[in-house]
Amino acid sequence: MRYMMTYDLMETIRNTNQWAGASAQALASYPIWGIVPNPAFKMMAAWGEVTERTFSRMVAKPDWGIDAVVASDGRDHIVSVDAELKRPFGDLLRFNVHGRPDKKRRILLVAPMSGHYATLLRSTVQSLLPDAEVWITDWHNARDIPVSEGKFDVEDYTLYLSDFMKHLGPDLNVIAVCQPAPLALAATAYLAAADPKAQPRTLTLIGGPIDPDAAPTDVTDFGSRVTMGQLEQFIIQRVGFNYAGVGRMVYPGLLQLASFMSMNSETHAAAFTDQIMRVSKGQSGDHDKHNKFYDEYLAVMDMTAEFYLSTVERIFKNREIAENRFVVDGREVDIGAITDVAVKIVEGERDDISAPGQCLAALDLLTGLPDAKKAAHLEAGAGHYGIFAGKSWRNNIRPLVLDFIDSNAKKRTRRKATA
Repeated sequence: MRYMMTYDLMETIRNTNQWAGASAQALASYPIWGIVPNPAFKMMAAWGEVTERTFSRMVAKPDWGIDAVVASDGRDHIVSVDAELKRPFGDLLRFNVHGRPDKKRRILLVAPMSGHYATLLRSTVQSLLPDAEVWITDWHNARDIPVSEGKFDVEDYTLYLSDFMKHLGPDLNVIAVCQPAPLALAATAYLAAADPKAQPRTLTLIGGPIDPDAAPTDVTDFGSRVTMGQLEQFIIQRVGFNYAGVGRMVYPGLLQLASFMSMNSETHAAAFTDQIMRVSKGQSGDHDKHNKFYDEYLAVMDMTAEFYLSTVERIFKNREIAENRFVVDGREVDIGAITDVAVKIVEGERDDISAPGQCLAALDLLTGLPDAKKAAHLEAGAGHYGIFAGKSWRNNIRPLVLDFIDSNAKKRTRRKATA
C-alpha cells in the first residue's frame, strides 16, 4: 500500500504544480493590472504559463502530428496512423500515405521503451515517409494496462518484435533505436532458429547497448553500482487509484524524468529561465523551439517493473546479449544463427547514453554472417539524439541507411533470379 501512496503522492505534487502555474497565470493576467507599471505581473504570468504547460505535459501522450507527405508527383498526400496489430502492451502502427503507390522500401522502426512515447521518433518517421512504407512499435503506458493482462519483460518484448516481423514479411527492413537494439538483434536470432523465412532483409541498430561494458557511461555506471534489491525497494512503485493499471508494479515515468533532468540540470534550468523571459516579453510561441522540444521530452510513460528490472539485470549486469546466452521463452537464442540478414551499426562520436563501441559489439557476435553483409558508421560530432532525429540523421545517416537497404535488396533479388 505504501507504494501506491508514494505513486499518488508524486502525482499529487505534479498536479499541485500544474494548478499553481495555472493560478499564477490567471491571477497575474487580470486586465486591471494593466494600470500598474510593474513588470512583476508579466513575470508572474510568464512563470505561471511555463509552469502549467511543463507539468501538464507530463501526463499527456503527444500526437503524431503527421498529417500529409509530399510524394514524387509533387502533391500532398494525406497520412493516417492506423493500428495494424493491437496487443495489450504495444501496438504495431502503420503510417498510411493515401493515394500514393506503395513504396518498395518497407521499414519497421522499433521505438525505445525507456520512459518516452514512440512519438520521440516523430522526426525520424517524417524523414522516412517520402521514400518508404513505415511501421512503428507503439508501446503503451503501463499505468493504463490492467493487472489482469499479466507481465511484460524483456522476453515478452522480444516475442512482440518477432511477431511483428513475421506479420510484415521477409522483405522488411528493421531499424532499432537505442534501448531496443539488443532485443531487436535477439528477435532476429530467435526467428533465425524458429522461422528463418520470417527474418527481415536488413537490420540497422542505432546507438544501442549490445555490450554495455564496451564503453562506460553514466548509465552503465549506475547499472553497475546499484543492486537489484535497491532498485526494487526504492524505485519500483504501484500504480495509484487514478488509472486502469491500479496495483501494477511499475518504474514511474516521473521518476525516470527526474533522472533525465538531473543529468543536465544546469542546462534545463537555463532553458526554462530563458523561456520565462521570452514569454514575459511576448517573444514565445506555442510551437517555438523550447515548447517543441519539451512538449515531447516531458511526456513520460511508466514501464512495467519486470521489464525495467530484467533490462537492468539481464542486459546491463549479466550481459546476456553481449555474451550470447540470452534465453527467450525457454529457448536459447544464438546470434551466430543469423546468416542472411544484412546488419548495419550506427553510433555517435559524442553519445553519452550508448557510447561508441557498445553497439558495434553486435558485429563480433554475428559469427555466421559474412563480412560483406556487415556495415558500421560512426557519426563524427554527433550525440545520442542526433544520430536518429537530429541534423546528423537528416544529412548523413538517413541517406546511408537507405543506401544500405537498397544495396541489400538488389543482392537478394539477384540471388532469387539465379536460383
